[in-house]
Amino acid sequence: MSEEHNEVNNTIGRESTVVPGRFGEPFAIDDEHVLVSRGDGTAVRSRPLFLSLHGWGANEEDAEDLIQMVAPLSDYVALRGPYTLEKPKGAYIPGAYAWFHDNILSGDDLDYDVYAAAKAVDDWVTTHVPDDRDVVPLGFSQGGTIAVHLLRIHPERYRAAVSFSGYLAPGRVPGTAPADDRLTELDRPVYYCYGKKESVVPKYELYACAAWLEEHTWLNTKSYRNLDHAVNLDEFNDIRDWLITNDLASGIM
Repeated sequence: MSEEHNEVNNTIGRESTVVPGRFGEPFAIDDEHVLVSRGDGTAVRSRPLFLSLHGWGANEEDAEDLIQMVAPLSDYVALRGPYTLEKPKGAYIPGAYAWFHDNILSGDDLDYDVYAAAKAVDDWVTTHVPDDRDVVPLGFSQGGTIAVHLLRIHPERYRAAVSFSGYLAPGRVPGTAPADDRLTELDRPVYYCYGKKESVVPKYELYACAAWLEEHTWLNTKSYRNLDHAVNLDEFNDIRDWLITNDLASGIM
């Protein structure tokens, strides 16, 4: 980790968050693998802090790349999922990590895993980010699912959310989506996008997520031609415009 990234521990802290996972193991956000923007995430203190969350098989460096494409002048932190799929191999082959036990879950397993991940991230934010700082979660796939679920457990804390190719926990397990009613009242801005050729997340899951967000948030949603389970420049351009429209970005991009 670079010297700049190590400085996060001086201003944001080192206390880890532990939440029981679906199968009883500790769920911890590892502060040693948090990436932070210039100025220890406080260069533009009056503007939102972006919280970037990677997908299955990626890492915090991928999450950092994602935020750099949509809000390069904004403060951000990028977190690593707790489950190791592949350890790093030397200096040039990074490791692969995940937020859930499997790539795509369903039913009660999805409720448990998404809640555990979102609660761990939310507790990390509570511990490390000042209460008066706006926070905008943004993520791809599993990370996009968590970005939305943060609104379902603590909507007052998050100014907005961006989900690339995320999906929705059903919320049938009691206590796993405790703030859905409060979220509806707050009308939080959400950008939800995915590819028309999506082959990882079932289409019905994408449509269900969009329909739920339409009822519970101030939603802007779009699907993209010839895009599979990935991101592209068209998405980035549209999200940059959306950030400006909702007064979320820092500077002119």
